[in-house]
Amino acid sequence: MGFFDFLFGHKAKKIQQFKDRDAVILDVRTKEEYANGAIPGSMHIPVQQVEDRIEELKRLDRPIITCCASGIRSGRAVKILEKHGVEATNGGGWLSLQKKL
Repeated sequence: MGFFDFLFGHKAKKIQQFKDRDAVILDVRTKEEYANGAIPGSMHIPVQQVEDRIEELKRLDRPIITCCASGIRSGRAVKILEKHGVEATNGGGWLSLQKKL
């Protein structure tokens, strides 16, 4: 197993584990980006609003898989969610995440 297989295989496994537990897909891109294409059934909250809407996300009582265009903003969203006790993982770019789902 190569280094990249280790990294990306682990990520795919974690995403599958979250999916098996009925995870919410949270798209943290801008309104315009989301309107131009998104994972069907995903929830949309721009990364700048995640902290302000943390109670709404906590009430879901489900793990969260974040996504954006490349994985950078979704990584920031995971840090915010985890800081508030929400179980989350970074799904990366929404197009690649959609293929894993």
